[in-house]
Amino acid sequence: MIYLDYQATTPLAPEAKAAMLPWLAQFANPHSSSRAGREAAAAIEVARGQVAALLPPGGTTVFTSGATEALNWALKGVAANAAAGRKRIVTLATEHAAVLDSVGWLAGQGLEVIVLPVEPDGLVDLDDVRAAVDERTALVAAMLVNNEIGVIQPIAEIATIAHETGALMLCDAVQGFGRLKLPPGPDLFAVSAHKVHGPKGIGALWIGPGVTAPEPLLHGGGQEQGLRSGTLSPMLCAGFGAAAKLAARCRADDLALVDRLWAAAREALGPGWIVNGSSEARHRGNLNLRRDGLDTARLLSELRGIAFSLGSACASGSGRPSHVLRALGLSDREARSSIRLGFGRYTMEAELVSACRSIAQAAEVQSPLSVRA
Repeated sequence: MIYLDYQATTPLAPEAKAAMLPWLAQFANPHSSSRAGREAAAAIEVARGQVAALLPPGGTTVFTSGATEALNWALKGVAANAAAGRKRIVTLATEHAAVLDSVGWLAGQGLEVIVLPVEPDGLVDLDDVRAAVDERTALVAAMLVNNEIGVIQPIAEIATIAHETGALMLCDAVQGFGRLKLPPGPDLFAVSAHKVHGPKGIGALWIGPGVTAPEPLLHGGGQEQGLRSGTLSPMLCAGFGAAAKLAARCRADDLALVDRLWAAAREALGPGWIVNGSSEARHRGNLNLRRDGLDTARLLSELRGIAFSLGSACASGSGRPSHVLRALGLSDREARSSIRLGFGRYTMEAELVSACRSIAQAAEVQSPLSVRA
């Protein structure tokens, strides 16, 4: 299997696996006052420091079950704390479902929700942000690196606009954490371990210094600094910490590698493909592109030895065209003729080139059928 689905999840780093294995046997509850419990708690704090090292200085890093929980908590918790005159949430049409579905729920609770469009390159027009954000706004939510098309939003500028009106800024940094230096400005960052070669089932919400913590989403024991209830897994925390530490060390090399792989993939695919979203303001470990008339479901079925995607893993199987690609102005047909290739640290260039040539060949075989159809 040639794995080209890094946006869905990344391979577990050997270093993260090594950090996790001891905690399969050392099973103590980290919230217990026993010696074994204190040792587990200490391991979690080491991991917290490793994750926090990739986040802005200061603030509070709170472990969660993943970025979906972190985003739900931030959106619903900030809305719950918002002053009476601040009942507006502003976000973008290309956000992850964890944001869009959450703001949809908030709209049902009486909040005003504004979902801003993006340009054909996937970037938001900052004038649209300025027009939507005012003194009635509690929170602006925008993703750093889009999970479907890899486009990098101007997060620092969006945060400045939010702060000028007294609003908070939430950044979904899942696809950028550990890959890019996080931009200044946001008051809250949501991150996930399994997108940075760590384990599934753990993420974090970073709450900036001086920011009132969102109202808790989970109640029970207040184990995580009184902000998030539930027993933490030392194993998952240790894996996340090790993956974050490794990402900090490898970031420059990882970026150089994906630049090289992007160029190799484009060359191997050959002509006839159109990149979806900006090619410049983009993390190049994400290659989302389309070919006119391509039957992508057939392509996926024929190339079972290659793991790639037709869009977000969270929306796969829905039968609906990607909301991100539709937000770029693509037709349903164009959106459905798009594929996403994701690659990174453990991708071998020769395997990527071989896979892309196979994809191009299979797509070319379809071309006469597409013309007749």
